[in-house]
Amino acid sequence: MSAAMKKTRSVSESRQLLVQVRNALLTLHKALIDGERERYESTIGQIKSPNQFLHLLTHDPWFVWLQPFSQLIVTMDELLEEKEPLTVAGVETLVRQTRLLLVPGEQAEGFSGHYFVALQANPDVVLAHAAAKDLIVRKK
Repeated sequence: MSAAMKKTRSVSESRQLLVQVRNALLTLHKALIDGERERYESTIGQIKSPNQFLHLLTHDPWFVWLQPFSQLIVTMDELLEEKEPLTVAGVETLVRQTRLLLVPGEQAEGFSGHYFVALQANPDVVLAHAAAKDLIVRKK
């Protein structure tokens, strides 16, 4: 999108875009978590309760790679709930961060490397990734 076109996006349109991106990321986040839970249980053992799973998600090194993704969603939620008016620039920054985060890397470490593995292993992740990428690329 050209600089002139970016300036024509209203705050309302930006809010709508942010909500759409957030919702797409929530779907992708769920697919990533579900897939990672399956990998964990097949490798380490069954997770016995939702509380244990929540504890693992927030404290276990197995799941630490998901934290940048989770934090991005939290940041979007905070921006949507702020008392301060939402800005077009703030939304564009989060969409740009999303675009940069959703880059799998076969030889990468951290999120990108794990994300690559998740995309290879789980069709639900592939579908959710495609939907999110379509939205953030189309809305540049």
